[in-house]
Amino acid sequence: MKKKIIAAMMAGVMVVGMTACGNTSDNTGAATEAESTATEETADSAEATEADSTEAEATEENAEATEAASEITTVTPGKLTVATSPDFAPYEFYAVDESGTPKLAGFDIALAQYVADYLGLELEVVPVDFDGVLMELQTKAVDLGVAGLSPDPKRESIMDFSDIYYEGGQSFVCTQANKDKFTSLEDTNNSDIEVGAQTGSIQVDLAQTNSPDAELIQLTKVTDIIAELLAGKLDGAYIETAVAESYAKNYPELCVVLDVPYDGAEGSAIGVCKGNDALKAGVNEAIAKAISEGKMDEFVATANEQASGEIIEGLLDQQ
Repeated sequence: MKKKIIAAMMAGVMVVGMTACGNTSDNTGAATEAESTATEETADSAEATEADSTEAEATEENAEATEAASEITTVTPGKLTVATSPDFAPYEFYAVDESGTPKLAGFDIALAQYVADYLGLELEVVPVDFDGVLMELQTKAVDLGVAGLSPDPKRESIMDFSDIYYEGGQSFVCTQANKDKFTSLEDTNNSDIEVGAQTGSIQVDLAQTNSPDAELIQLTKVTDIIAELLAGKLDGAYIETAVAESYAKNYPELCVVLDVPYDGAEGSAIGVCKGNDALKAGVNEAIAKAISEGKMDEFVATANEQASGEIIEGLLDQQ
């Protein structure tokens, strides 16, 4: 009898022991699961914090852009109207895509889009001849002029200027057949030669300064100047360096033969409708951001690549 009682007691102890072990196992598993869940929640929390930080930065940038745009008035509400002269590769031109469709391209166009986006405005581009860009700004028919403009003090009566967004230079261009004739700028100052420059541009002033004795031929479009050079009707021409180099790539007969000193501000600025200080401030903010982010370098690289392909320069309705 005692053996049976003892056996029963032993069985009870074993059951209790097994139950205790079972509870310990369950608790350990639960603790492990809880720790895993806590770790995942911590990771999720970290990711959420990072996402919130990124979103906060984006929100802050949008707020800055919104603040910049809030005081700006434009010719057409909600739009940024920009005049350009698409005969100035790699600044602005038409790139022909695979389907044969010409589309406005160039680093000026890319910058104009960047400025419009920064200000929260829709971009509207008005293609005109170069002197038309000056006229559109003078009559306040557009908000901006983006056409490789040099901030010439002589233009300050009809427009304001943004900060410089691209450092450039000036050159004298001729054909390879004539390059030996021009070893210095003194060689361009000869009554027997004809030199070209774009109407309304600072290159006209450069020609008058460096080649006063030469016959100066002013033409509306750079494409016309190039055509006259290639046809032998001009002996040389004054052209902005980046543009001259772009043409020389496409026309091996051309030669960028001389650097031309320029006492004015070296580089290009955006022409801003006179008196629109809020717009000018917003444009300058966008330019500074584009430069600091390396966007301008990207715009220039892309434009140079596009300019080496099939392009159209000048107004499409004149082609």
